[in-house]
Amino acid sequence: MKRHLSLALLVAVSAAGVSACNPVLRSHGYRYTVTEEPNIVPAEDTRDSVLARLGNPSTTGTFEDDTWYYISSTRESLAYLRPATRDRRIIAVSFDEAGTVATVNEYSLQDGRIVAYADRETPTRGRELSFLEQLLGNVGRLPSEQFGGEQNLPGGAGGPRRDQ
Repeated sequence: MKRHLSLALLVAVSAAGVSACNPVLRSHGYRYTVTEEPNIVPAEDTRDSVLARLGNPSTTGTFEDDTWYYISSTRESLAYLRPATRDRRIIAVSFDEAGTVATVNEYSLQDGRIVAYADRETPTRGRELSFLEQLLGNVGRLPSEQFGGEQNLPGGAGGPRRDQ
C-alpha cells in the first residue's frame, strides 16, 4: 500500500514538474493569418488605402516621415529563462511625395543585426562615497540648533524672561 502511494505521489510530482516547463508565447503587434497576407501594390495604393487595410503603423521613419513600419513579433518564455524572440515580421511601406506607395519591403528575424552598446559612463564631478561612508555618514552628527543657545522646548516655554 505504501509503495502504491509513494508511486502515485512520484507520478503527481513529475507531472506537475513537466507541466511547469510549458513555454508561454506572447504576441506583440498586428498578427496576420496565413490566408490574410497584406497585399500592398506599389504605385496603386495610397496612404489612405494602406491605413484602411493595415491600420496605424507601429512606428514611422526616424529621419523621414514617408516610411511606415508595421512590426509584429512572438516571444517565448520558458520557466526562469530569459525570453527569446521566436518570430519577427516587419513590413516597411515607403510613400512618394504624392502619397502613393513607392516600395514595400518585408524583413524577418534573420534580417536583424546585433547592436553593440557602449557601456562607458560619463564621469561626474565630486568625491564618490563608498557604501560604508554613505551608511555611517550621519552617525555622531547632532543638529546645530541644540548648541546655539536656543532651546526648542515643547509648548514654547523658555522659562521666565530675565529682562523684566
